[in-house]
Amino acid sequence: MAEARAGTAGKGTYRVLAMIAILLALAVAVLAAGQLHLLDTAYARLFGPPDLGPVAFERLIRRASGNDALACPPGECGSAKVDIRPPTYAAAANELRQRVRRHFAGQGAELIAADDAELHDRFVARTPLLRFPDTVDVQIFPADAGHASVALYSRSQLGIYDFGTNLRRLRQLFEALGPGVASASLMRWRG
Repeated sequence: MAEARAGTAGKGTYRVLAMIAILLALAVAVLAAGQLHLLDTAYARLFGPPDLGPVAFERLIRRASGNDALACPPGECGSAKVDIRPPTYAAAANELRQRVRRHFAGQGAELIAADDAELHDRFVARTPLLRFPDTVDVQIFPADAGHASVALYSRSQLGIYDFGTNLRRLRQLFEALGPGVASASLMRWRG
């Protein structure tokens, strides 16, 4: 009986490894052909739309798996565990929003939704090699006419672990926003 279960478990592992090998082979073929949009289309057909929808930062509930990352100013994300505490920037809210948008556009992320009243944007970003889709919510919080802060929640559509991709994405943004921000503001990543 135990041998039968071990054989079944081995077959399940083999199937998972075979599926990963097929996906990697498909990705390499698509990359070699320069047809990245085909990979995006394949993911959408297999796993659904890449956009995971909006989040409300004040009621945010993080995933139990390690495939998300959160940066949030104090008091804006309820009781959610925060990975990075962003500072208040010496920039008006709309200026900070444009800087964040330029950064994500430069990274190849697609702006999916924008709420001008709430200063809330949503992007779909993709990992560099296999182009796995991640949804990134961004909300700007004005402090006064010339100062603002930002909350970001980046989460993966696929898998239960992201190898630090979402946290790295947030760190890159904070490094781009200004000197000393990332080194002074990073908290230890939960994990």
